[in-house]
Order: sequence, then structure tokens, then C-alpha cells
Amino acid sequence: MERNFRSAEELLAALRAGEVTSAELTEEAIARIERDDKTINAICVPDFERARAAARSADQARARGEDRPLLGIPVTVKESYDIAGLPTTWGMPPHRDFVPAEDALQVSRLKAAGAVVLGKTNVPRGLQDIQSFNEIYGTTNNPWNHARTSGGSSGGSAAALASGFGALSIGSDLAGSLRTPAHFCGIYAHKPTLGLLPSRGAVPPPGPALPTEQDLVVVGPMARTARDLSLLLDVMAGPDPLTHGVAYRLALPPARHEWLRDFRALIVEEHPFIPTGSAVRAGLTRVADALAAGGARVERHSPLLPDLAEAAVIYKQFLFSGATAHFPVEARAQLQARAAELAADDQSLDAARLRGMVLSHSDWVALNMRRELHRHGWRQLFAEYDAVVCPITPTPAFPHDHHQNPLERLLDIDGVEYPYFDQLVWAGVATMPGLPATAVPTGPSPEGLPVGVQIIGPMYEDRTPLRLAELLEREIGGFVAPK
Repeated sequence: MERNFRSAEELLAALRAGEVTSAELTEEAIARIERDDKTINAICVPDFERARAAARSADQARARGEDRPLLGIPVTVKESYDIAGLPTTWGMPPHRDFVPAEDALQVSRLKAAGAVVLGKTNVPRGLQDIQSFNEIYGTTNNPWNHARTSGGSSGGSAAALASGFGALSIGSDLAGSLRTPAHFCGIYAHKPTLGLLPSRGAVPPPGPALPTEQDLVVVGPMARTARDLSLLLDVMAGPDPLTHGVAYRLALPPARHEWLRDFRALIVEEHPFIPTGSAVRAGLTRVADALAAGGARVERHSPLLPDLAEAAVIYKQFLFSGATAHFPVEARAQLQARAAELAADDQSLDAARLRGMVLSHSDWVALNMRRELHRHGWRQLFAEYDAVVCPITPTPAFPHDHHQNPLERLLDIDGVEYPYFDQLVWAGVATMPGLPATAVPTGPSPEGLPVGVQIIGPMYEDRTPLRLAELLEREIGGFVAPK
């Protein structure tokens, strides 16, 4: 395999053996970006001179006998993370010139581990889309088909990895923003348990970068192999020292099992709010067949599965409550008037979205209790199963759609159109209760586009879906470089 597409684990072995230098890896990555990123547009803020300096420092450190988890490995970082001296805009023109003075906590952890940061990757405006395009940096294309999206909001990072622009990347996830781009671009990503990884410095500009954790939102690793996800997760793990002290670290339990034959998996294919397209169904079948062939216990139905319709309604309310929290008073008053007209028994996704936009604090507390009941339901399910495998979105990557009003966009699922944002219900299955979920590639669609699924695991047992992803990679293959 061409060196630009090798795993971080393989590159670390080559660095340790003296077969290559970090300076060489960095120059190869920069050359590839300069050659191919004109058409992909994944790297929106290059930082090549500082990357070259960091690579030289990494080589000098290795020559002195030092070894760190990512020493000398070229990586990229989602634009939404602060990097000192580079703009953090979140794709929003009013913040075009905002340049933070300090690195985000996760960026400083990357650097402390010896990683070489090549630059920042593109995002949608405000991170609020399933595609990655904005007025500042333009559109990121899918490396497999430039007419299609790379996903959002970590779409630049997924496209960079699929294009060989660095071995690792870090992103974030509120509505599938790690998992959806991984699925669309054929790579791996892990949405950690809620609150597991601190996100200080990954906040909307102009900050401030405080050690606060937003509801639903997580930061997490992206890679081209499952083992690399674990490598990067270990670098990112551990509470923020501003709130927990430098000495404290959270020890994650080991994976429940080491071998495929010991896993108990529930395959979930149907959602009450949206159908699953044929290409994604085929990907789920490939996974189910591989699990069964490896001796795992595989089931497709369980009464223990929490109600997905109620879960989607709760998720939509939380999601849009956060999205509109800073709306002006006049706008909220108009939304409240519209919400008051909803029928009490209207449990549609549109009604949930509108109710979420005007959620009062007391309503939020009541909704949070419903979430806790769902979490309890998941605990009961995970007493019987080790993982739930389900779609990330109903389809592979869809064509670019930049309609100014996202609520008027439509998603084509096997020839039938559905509301664009309804596809988020699958992301919400793990996000609403805060469960860990690993995105894994399952092979191409009939059109040759990547198809991925998510492996959802028990809360704080992130190593269980990560281990299952690693075992599946051996059975069905993993990342394949686009032609």
C-alpha cells in the first residue's frame, strides 16, 4: 500500500525501525495535499511550515531515544478546534478573522503525543449540516465521487483521511458528525461516551475556551483502521485538568470479549420514522453474516430495545433546544406561538423540532427524566447483548445540495424522497442516551460508494465496540483507497 494510506500504527513501526523519518512522511503528505486537494478541498487552513518544523523536532527527539504515542505522525484537525495562530471560524463569515491565542486541549494533547499537525479541515457553517460547505472555504467533495458530499460536520477530516492527507484526524459529533462522514468516505470514526473526552477549545468563536461540556456533543478520533481509533482515543482520553486535576485519569474497562465467537450482537435495520436504503441494508447483512460466520450470537429483534420512535422525538427536542438557545427574544416569541398551535398528540419529528426550539427549563428537566428512562432501558439491553449494529444514515453519500433552506431539502432513498433532516434519527440512537458508537466501513454500494454502519456499545465501555470493529475489519476488510 502507498505510504500515504498506511495506518498510524504501521507508520510508527517504520519510524521506530528507522525506515523513514517524520520529515519524509510530512513532505509526502504535503505533496499529496498540494497535488490532490484542489479537487477535494478538505484542508481549509494549511499549516505546512509549522508542520515541517514539528517533524524535524520529532526526528530529533527520536534520535535522542524518545518515544511518544504519535511521535512524528502527520495528522489533521477539524476547523472547529482552536489552534494558536490559525483562524477558528466554524465556517461563519462574521468570525473570518478570529485567531485564538491558545490550542484546544485536544490539540495540545496531540502535540504532546508527538503528532505533526498539517492543518485544519473543512466544516459546514456553524457545524450545522450533514454536508461540509461554507462561504469562507467553499465545498468539500467526496473523494469517491466529487459530485457527492463528504458528509458533515467533520466532512473535511473524513475526506482528508480517505485522500491520504495524514494518518489520523480529530472531529466532533452532535448529530452524527463523526459517524456520517466516516460512512460516506469509507473510513473509521468513534463517537465516545458522552463526557468521556474533554472538549475545551472546541467551542464557537470567539470563545471563551472554558472547561464546560455541552449536552449531546462529543469530540472523538477518526482513522483508516479500527486499531488506530483506539490509539488516538488513548491520547485524547482523560478529564480536563482544569476541573479534575492533572493526576486524575479515567480508566476505561477492557472490551467485554477478545474473540468474535463470544460477542452477542443485535442487528437493527428498521426505524419507525425513515426507511433504510438497499445499499445500507446490504452493508448490515455483510456485517451480520460475518458475525455469524465467526461464531457470534446474532439476533435481529429484541423486546429490550428502547422505543426508537420516542427516542427520536426526545433527541430532536434536545438537539433543537441547544441549536436555538441563543435566538433573539423576537424569534423565540414567534416560535412559541407556532408551538402552541401543535396538537397535544402530535408526536411527529417536525413537532419535536418546534417544541425543542422553545423548550423551557422545566420542560427540559422533564425531558431529561425521559432520557434517563431510556438510558436505563439500554443498560437492561446491554445485560443481554454486547453491541447493537445499525445504520448511520439510510443511504450512502448523496449529491451536493446547497438549497438555502435546509428544511426544504429532500433525501432520495431508493427513488422516494424524504425530509433531509429526518436521516438524523439514526445518529440520535446513540447520541441521545450518550452511548459510544464506532463507525465501520462494510464495503461498496452497487454504485461504488462507501457504506458504513455503527456499532453501539454500553456506556463507558467504549473498548467493546472498538474491539468488535477491529475483529470485523479482519473478516470483511476495512478502508480501501478511492481510485
